[in-house]
Amino acid sequence: MLFNSIDFAIFLPIVFVLYWFVTNRNLKLQNAFLILVSYIFYGWWDWRFLSLIAFSSVVDFLVGLKMGGLEDPVKRKRLLWLSLIVNLGFLGFFKYFNFFTESFTEAFSFFGSEINARTLNIVLPVGISFYTFQTLSYTIDVYRKNIEPTRDALAFFAFVSFFPQLVAGPIERAAHLLPQFYYLKKFSYDEVSYGLKKMLWGLFMKVAVADRLAIYVETIYGHSDLHTGISFAVATIFFAVQIYCDFAGYSLIAIGCAQMFGFDLMENFRRPYFSATFKEFWSRWHISLSTWFRDYVYIPLGGNRVSKARNYLNLFVTFTVSGLWHGANWTFVAWGALHGTFQCVEKGFLDGLRIKVPHVLKVALIFLFTCVAWVFFRAVNIGQAMYILQTIFTRPGTSLYFGDKGMFAFSILGMGILFANDYVQEYRPKFRLLHNPYPAVRFATIVFLLVYIVGLGVFDGSQFIYFQF
Repeated sequence: MLFNSIDFAIFLPIVFVLYWFVTNRNLKLQNAFLILVSYIFYGWWDWRFLSLIAFSSVVDFLVGLKMGGLEDPVKRKRLLWLSLIVNLGFLGFFKYFNFFTESFTEAFSFFGSEINARTLNIVLPVGISFYTFQTLSYTIDVYRKNIEPTRDALAFFAFVSFFPQLVAGPIERAAHLLPQFYYLKKFSYDEVSYGLKKMLWGLFMKVAVADRLAIYVETIYGHSDLHTGISFAVATIFFAVQIYCDFAGYSLIAIGCAQMFGFDLMENFRRPYFSATFKEFWSRWHISLSTWFRDYVYIPLGGNRVSKARNYLNLFVTFTVSGLWHGANWTFVAWGALHGTFQCVEKGFLDGLRIKVPHVLKVALIFLFTCVAWVFFRAVNIGQAMYILQTIFTRPGTSLYFGDKGMFAFSILGMGILFANDYVQEYRPKFRLLHNPYPAVRFATIVFLLVYIVGLGVFDGSQFIYFQF
């Protein structure tokens, strides 16, 4: 079920009314209801994959429970390995089996050995990368004794399957979200109001900006042999904004939706294109994932508590693996490796320079290099990515493809509204419109956004980009 669908527009009010006015007197009933509606929400895509969520939930609940009663480090580690094998086994099979099979076949073929390896007709379960990381972080934290294992099965199942963030995050930690299922929620008009405003802005980002930009991006990247370097450059900038609005928009809708039900989810994006360093960019972009890789990959590898060379290797490996997490394609690996390289160069060489660079120029340069990496993320293969970059830098041309000039202009307008809002939030927060102290300003902003969404939004049922991960 998509947030930008009629199905969800019907589903949400029904769930909201039943949650607050039917199940509001009993905690167990409230959590059981959340599990039920979350399974309905997920099963709307394909009910067969509900068994994966349920099985992972059972395994990690029992592993955590058993681990909590043990002090023997060997036995605790065995239980952790059980959780790792189950969760990463499902993820590896459904997401990476065909990718690695094809890659090994191509590698043998390159060296002159032909092998006939079979691929399977595997359907990727929606959101498996997200809920796998969420439930896996629970068992790792229990193993590390960062949290106590829960004995409340209903709360744990609700934590794993909570529908607002089930399929594309934010990837929550048990220490933050799980305790919120331990107490009965009280209805708050202010929380519902704040949640609806976040959902409205998230919907604007998705249907009025991201999906509008996607039309131009697909036209250029989908017919790369027909366009000039300048068109590729514009399409790449559009894609940088598209993926930001698509995913940050989803996250805002998820956070706002959860807030309507009395839950607090972590911030997932914080105006990343205002970053002046790559380190800052990754403290603002997909925060729940970047902190996950920091805590469960980078730090266990040694983090920065090792030699410089090893630290650079740790950074590179972490970002490369995070690229692979995004998708079973070498383009994502290249994207992650590029960001790992950017981090190493920044840390190893640029941090020590005493050259004073204007802040606005640093922000522009970070955006430029981020766009170079986005080419690999958007391209269908490495060859297309290299062709596009080569065309941009060696054959820019003078002919810019506009397509429908009116829609092109509205794409620019949408980006202008987006970045004006981001600028206000970053540097002039007291002038925020949706949360302005004056009711008339808030009302006018809401009406404007609704009219803009209805008039210029794209309602073709397009999925959020990160659903494929």
